[in-house]
Amino acid sequence: MTEIFYDKDADLSLIQAKKVAVIGYGSQGHAHALNLRDSGVEVVIGLKPDSKSRAKAEEAGFTVLTAAEASAWGDVIVILAPDQYQRHIYKDDIQPNLAEGKTILFGHGFNIRFGYIEAPEGVDVIMVAPKGPGHTVRREFEAGRGVPVIVAVEEDATGSAWALAWSYAKGIGGLRAGGIKTTFTEETETDLFGEQAVLCGGVSQLVQYGFETLTEAGYQPQIAYFEVLHELKLIVDLMWEGGIAKQRWSVSDTAEYGDYVSGPRVIDPHVKDNMKAVLDDIQSGAFAKRFIDDQDAGAPEFLALRAKGAAHPIEATGKELRALFAWKQVDEDYTDGSAAR
Repeated sequence: MTEIFYDKDADLSLIQAKKVAVIGYGSQGHAHALNLRDSGVEVVIGLKPDSKSRAKAEEAGFTVLTAAEASAWGDVIVILAPDQYQRHIYKDDIQPNLAEGKTILFGHGFNIRFGYIEAPEGVDVIMVAPKGPGHTVRREFEAGRGVPVIVAVEEDATGSAWALAWSYAKGIGGLRAGGIKTTFTEETETDLFGEQAVLCGGVSQLVQYGFETLTEAGYQPQIAYFEVLHELKLIVDLMWEGGIAKQRWSVSDTAEYGDYVSGPRVIDPHVKDNMKAVLDDIQSGAFAKRFIDDQDAGAPEFLALRAKGAAHPIEATGKELRALFAWKQVDEDYTDGSAAR
């Protein structure tokens, strides 16, 4: 049975009594750090001396140390660097500064699930994973709301890891919306599957194929962009608000009928078979190994795929059209042209 926890179920004083070192100051790192500080928690940031995020963290009023210094100082070490770098930071900077009774906390279970990080005995290993990007985690907290979190404990060396995990979740605002108890394995495997099969890989490929189908049939690329990408937000917002049922209730009868009769022609049972194959690769560790091996080699496959995606005609069309939108979202951390990152 699913267990859901709220603010009333957690004791904020537990995390307030700890010194928290947040390693990384990117999307999730800045949100966790700022929300914790606003919740009365003592926080320092751990970064490389040449990190581009150092100035942002200092401007926000944080003490910035090296990852090793922050790890030595902190009771709770929050590892929010990208997945592919975590094991190196852990080995070089965090592990030498771990002591019995300390806690390492993750925002995603990748490195624990696939064995890239193994904590020593006597150390609690917990996870608090917001189900939303860091900028949303921060924005919702400032608005007095929260982003739901899923919480897990891999190692409860002290006997109080769960209580501290829920306290941390409350500190970043997650229990305002609700926290669900899970495991590192469940979080990691479902998160990777959702990203690859539906949210990122599945949707991106579906949109590109839709754009190609229309433009190859002679329709204007600008019209194709509106029909297969721009309006996608409207549909997703309706699903987010009330599930697939609300989306179908909100659109025209023509659109709803087309949903029923044409959706299964495009997304047929073979797609589900392919999804199962994707899940098999995740569960076996094959995807993790492919990703980490590529990263260790300098990311040639990753960078080639990124460049290929950026060169798709839908990107040029979209950039042209979005320049005309008065309502477009502008994020100071995003540059339109990901191949150049």
